[in-house]
Amino acid sequence: MSEETKSNKFSRRKFVKGIGSSIAGGYILSPAIAKAAKKISKEAKDFSEGKVPLSLKVNESVINVMIEPRTTLAELLRDELKLTGTKVVCNHGECGGCTVLLNNKAVYSCHLLALDAAGKDVTTIEGLSSNGKLHKIQQAFVDEDGLQCGFCTPGQVMAAAALLYKYSKPDKQQIMKEMSGNLCRCAAYPNIIKSVLSAVEKSNG
Repeated sequence: MSEETKSNKFSRRKFVKGIGSSIAGGYILSPAIAKAAKKISKEAKDFSEGKVPLSLKVNESVINVMIEPRTTLAELLRDELKLTGTKVVCNHGECGGCTVLLNNKAVYSCHLLALDAAGKDVTTIEGLSSNGKLHKIQQAFVDEDGLQCGFCTPGQVMAAAALLYKYSKPDKQQIMKEMSGNLCRCAAYPNIIKSVLSAVEKSNG
């Protein structure tokens, strides 16, 4: 075999080996490439649909999402984050069923744009308990039977929690005033007020 033939043969082997390495390398990298491409595609789609970035803290966890500017806080919590403890009842900011805490203040999440919560702390009924232990106001509602059908209860509890952040020892008149924005169609108001008073007593006992 001539030197030229040997040289050509070696080159062909080298070429075929290089092709094999390229295929193997492409196979190894493809999942990462596919993942990156998928992310870029999603971001492009989000922007093309008019979505904007939003960062906030929900139940002590930092959340970064892309949302439509018209998205309400209730929609973000329920539809995007699957925190369905927040109930949407009237969807007009009148009944208080969707009450959550925004920087420890009660707000109607159905009547607040999610973008208005940017950079703030949101607490829902799911985040009120800690380490498997009910918050004092949650426990008081259980002990004093402060509910009937239970549908408005998450909003009632969150409004009461905001009340306890605002006043260290509210009296009955303050409780009735602060809780007046939360409607109960079952008219369980006597036991709701009793529940809040019980939580106050235990807090200051």
